[in-house]
Amino acid sequence: MAVNLMSTLKGSLLEGFFPAGWDLAVLDEICSRPPESITQRERWWNKKFEPIACESLADFDMMMGHEIALEIANAKKTGTPIVFILPVGPMGMYRWAVYFLKEWKCECRHVHGFNMDEWSDPKGATLPANDPGAFQNAMEGAFYGPLGALTVPKAQRHFATKTELPAYSGRIAALRKKGARLVTVFGIGRVCHIAFWEPHFAAEFKTLKEWKSQEFRLGARLHPLTIEQNAITSFKSRTTLVPTTANTIGPGLFLKSDRIIGGADGALGRGMMWQGMSLWATLHHEPTPWIPSTFMPTLAGRLFFLKELAGPLVAECN
Repeated sequence: MAVNLMSTLKGSLLEGFFPAGWDLAVLDEICSRPPESITQRERWWNKKFEPIACESLADFDMMMGHEIALEIANAKKTGTPIVFILPVGPMGMYRWAVYFLKEWKCECRHVHGFNMDEWSDPKGATLPANDPGAFQNAMEGAFYGPLGALTVPKAQRHFATKTELPAYSGRIAALRKKGARLVTVFGIGRVCHIAFWEPHFAAEFKTLKEWKSQEFRLGARLHPLTIEQNAITSFKSRTTLVPTTANTIGPGLFLKSDRIIGGADGALGRGMMWQGMSLWATLHHEPTPWIPSTFMPTLAGRLFFLKELAGPLVAECN
């Protein structure tokens, strides 16, 4: 008998820990596939969806940043507004987006940015905008500020606060009526969330249609794996600093995207990683609300990923 998670789960401290809709055996089979098969197309993928392997983190940051900048520049050429739903994580692509936009002297008055999530308390009250852990602070420092005179007007920068987030849908709809394209830039969570739309939310909805209609949530309760992911990636391992709740957009917004630009860069060095399983599930598990990121390949766009995340995902004592 194999000695692994599935064979030792019953009676352990992890029993009931993973989202109820996860079939661990199915996920394990997907993750056992050879690395070279990660880009093989699935029948549910959008014909215009494309996964892009990146050899290094430097390549990843540059290629994803170029993709964002190109969307902005193309919209500028056509004289139409463009709407971005933006993440904090990954982050390295913003430096390159700024670089290309400055090189092209592309002014961004036609850009409207909507941050997809923000840390909050259970009632939706968010961190101060200048807090080092606040996503608004991160965006101002990584993207809006460095653009200088070319930057997005302040009135067109929207953040997922208790008052602003509920207005996202109406504002985005009004811009799309004026011809704006909606582009969602995203990362993939350890539990395969998009923004902070967590897998366990699926239990609340009787139908897929109802799940897909959800536009936002204030004070969303986060999965423990999300807390630990962020402790590692954003809080230098200090779990005590990570809130257990956040404000987030839902599938009622991100699944309406005209185009997506995704990124998976979750490698830690020395062969360690946190995102290999999440990437494989996103690309090769059939779409299900229990794994929110599985819906992203059904949309047109690109998902950039570090080649090493493809594996092989096998044990390697480190």
